[in-house]
Amino acid sequence: MNENWTPTNYPTTPPPAAANQKQRGSRLVVPVLLASLLSAGLAAGGTAMVVNQDGGGSTTIVRQVANPANSSDSSSSVMPVASTSGMSIEAMYKKYGNGVVRVEHSGGLGSGFVIDSEGHILTNAHVVDGAQGEITVSFSNNEKVVAKVVGVDNATDVAVLKVDVPSSALTVIPLGDSAAQQVGSEVVAIGNPFGQDRTVTSGIISAVARSIQAPNGFSINGAIQTDAAINHGNSGGPLLDMSGQVIGINSQIDTGGQANAGSVGIGFAIPINLVKQVASDIMATGKAQHAWLGVQLSDVDPTMASKTKIGSDYGAMVAKVTTGSPAAKAGLTGATGETTIGGQSYAVGGDVIVEANGTKIEGVKDLQAAVSSLKPGDKLELVVKTSSGATKNITVTLGDQPQDPTALAG
Repeated sequence: MNENWTPTNYPTTPPPAAANQKQRGSRLVVPVLLASLLSAGLAAGGTAMVVNQDGGGSTTIVRQVANPANSSDSSSSVMPVASTSGMSIEAMYKKYGNGVVRVEHSGGLGSGFVIDSEGHILTNAHVVDGAQGEITVSFSNNEKVVAKVVGVDNATDVAVLKVDVPSSALTVIPLGDSAAQQVGSEVVAIGNPFGQDRTVTSGIISAVARSIQAPNGFSINGAIQTDAAINHGNSGGPLLDMSGQVIGINSQIDTGGQANAGSVGIGFAIPINLVKQVASDIMATGKAQHAWLGVQLSDVDPTMASKTKIGSDYGAMVAKVTTGSPAAKAGLTGATGETTIGGQSYAVGGDVIVEANGTKIEGVKDLQAAVSSLKPGDKLELVVKTSSGATKNITVTLGDQPQDPTALAG
């Protein structure tokens, strides 16, 4: 099949649930949780899950660094939005550094950050995965506080914790808008790489709209790529813009094929707009739901269209339909074979989706975005080109994305 083929619901052969890393040719993308031995003492779905074919993730490593200066500038609002004025890195660190926490349990160490005056903390799901016994959070005074897990979403690698401390002891870090970020913009990461508390690093946004793999094997779309140094232990920490707003949760690094390597300048953060949606669901109900279509897709391009005569030179080709999925119930048809054009393989014979809820679908990412904006039970009105060249309208009632993609394999 085409190397650029991007499944949007589940991997054909999902990785083992316990696996924290995956190999892609010479590249190795891994989560950035610091294992306990290093510790100083971590689909098309409502989130349009797609198996990552072009990017990966890795856990970060943390060490202890001098604590930031004490700040009395904590907010009482829930998930506040910062002003748009720029800040120096020094000013940002002094103002918000105390809002970054160290998350520890028997299995590892990572990072997190305070999002409201009630004591809610965001981190990665993989940071708290496998915890036996208490999960503790350490603030700038190094005092450990037991944290309650409010909820975990393995489909987006997001977890919400809560600590019972006075609001005066909390430094709230405001959440920004990941959709407004542009390549080349400066960013700052704060976390606990290799156990070094509240280490600050800086860089730029290297790319946007990346796909990285979630702990349950689905894909997380819209990830932000940065060259700011991210290592094991940085997992769960904030990636901030120069206004001091969190635009993503640092989650993975690409190690260039070296399993034990640290930062090579390719890190990935989960977009905060997605995180806000998931965290809101978790804080309200204890879990998050994601709309699910149940297909694997591949992009249509003019070269493919001219050779295969599919009736459209754009759109998202349905390469495979999951049995029993909303797509299957609605009558979407998957590819019947493949063809090689210019040395590249393409899925052919399936329906090509060219419009969703009145919006033109140029390719796979457009369809993912359309599904991401909806909830389970919502209707998705599709315009489809069939293999015979006919046009048909299909209405799909989106389902609730399965938590375990292994149940779908095969």
